[in-house]
Amino acid sequence: MSVPTESPGTGSYSDWFWWEEVSNGLYLIRERFFEAGKRANIWLLQGSQRDLVIDTGLGLRNLPNYLMSVGLIGTKPVLAVVTNIHFDHSGGLHHFDRVAVHRAEASALMRGDNFETATWLYDWEVKRPPHRGWRAKNYRVQSVAPDRILDDGDIINLGNRQLTVLHMPGHSRGSICLHDQENRILFSGDVVYNGTLIDWLPSSDISDYIQSCKRLMTLVDNNLVVKVLPGHFDPFDAERLYNLASSYVANAGVCHKITSCGARYIASLTLWWKNYGK
Repeated sequence: MSVPTESPGTGSYSDWFWWEEVSNGLYLIRERFFEAGKRANIWLLQGSQRDLVIDTGLGLRNLPNYLMSVGLIGTKPVLAVVTNIHFDHSGGLHHFDRVAVHRAEASALMRGDNFETATWLYDWEVKRPPHRGWRAKNYRVQSVAPDRILDDGDIINLGNRQLTVLHMPGHSRGSICLHDQENRILFSGDVVYNGTLIDWLPSSDISDYIQSCKRLMTLVDNNLVVKVLPGHFDPFDAERLYNLASSYVANAGVCHKITSCGARYIASLTLWWKNYGK
């Protein structure tokens, strides 16, 4: 485990991030001062020809500059891909030269649509403000024009590693997983993580989520996943993946749909007010 130290000229971001090496060429990065229950995992996968950053955090600090300062990226091209465009995953995209997003959410990202990015941030969730006078009410996901539009089945080629794009809507319309089939690793984003799955945001869809969870179960049945690297919290194994997915399918009945519908209505009103009502 490594915690970066201050480097000359990098005081604006050097202590904001924390990183550890998970395995050879694979790193987990987290934003140290963002509320742990909401902050997204940022994954860096180093390839022989290019590097891949999976999800980008809030964007309150310049992530690629930080990664370069600690020697995790260098001269190779870097592609940043988001597993969904919600603010905790997409806020840092504008710092990258090359970005990729699923087709279903590309137009919202290009518009800087902070309703669809579910931008919902409070002062207390950022333990150390990024600069004097910073207020969460002024935070916005910036519009970004993606260099690559992703579809189900697309391959992201890093040279020595290839990841397959799996479109898994439900949490959001453009949610994806990235599957390293050779190593049987699944970067699951917000489709599944070790916690309560969220299906009540404006672009969530329970019917889609059920189908996505069934697809996850099939991956396990076919022995195509042994390790899951999620968008939040800690990694887990295939057995836990199957249990999380099957539990969602089993419990997504009429009562759940009614409760979720009510929560979606409240969330939609709140998001509209926070982003457009003031």
